[in-house]
Amino acid sequence: MEIRRLRHQDADEVAQLIAHTLRISNSRDYPEEYIQVNIDTHSAEAILERAEHGHFYVACDGERIIGCGCIASYWGSVTESILLTIFVLPEYQGNGVGRKIIETLEQDEFFFRAKRIEIPASLTAVDFYRKMGYDFKNGVEQPEDGLLYRLEKFR
Repeated sequence: MEIRRLRHQDADEVAQLIAHTLRISNSRDYPEEYIQVNIDTHSAEAILERAEHGHFYVACDGERIIGCGCIASYWGSVTESILLTIFVLPEYQGNGVGRKIIETLEQDEFFFRAKRIEIPASLTAVDFYRKMGYDFKNGVEQPEDGLLYRLEKFR
């Protein structure tokens, strides 16, 4: 497995990876309407825009993109960053790909300059992120609007 920065030509494949993962992995926790909204907001164009504002990485098994993740400034802050768009194809989940993506993001300059790193965690992935050292923001253990947990880590 190789992890590298996103290339412009990767955007369509990444958008397809996200849509597939949302439909398979997140469908047990979210209704179809919510899944579709997330698919729509993770288009190839949205991926490229996110990559312009942060550092977007892809995990590859040979030529196939099997996972992705992004780190960026949190609302323009130089002391806070945010992890976004972390997805691993369902057939690769549980094999260390997600852990390797997080470890890569935590070696990025956006991580090192931040005192606090936030992650909006899905109901599906909250336990994974907690194992990676992220805890409930301000101790709030309930998801916002029943949809996403706010997790954070301090350096």
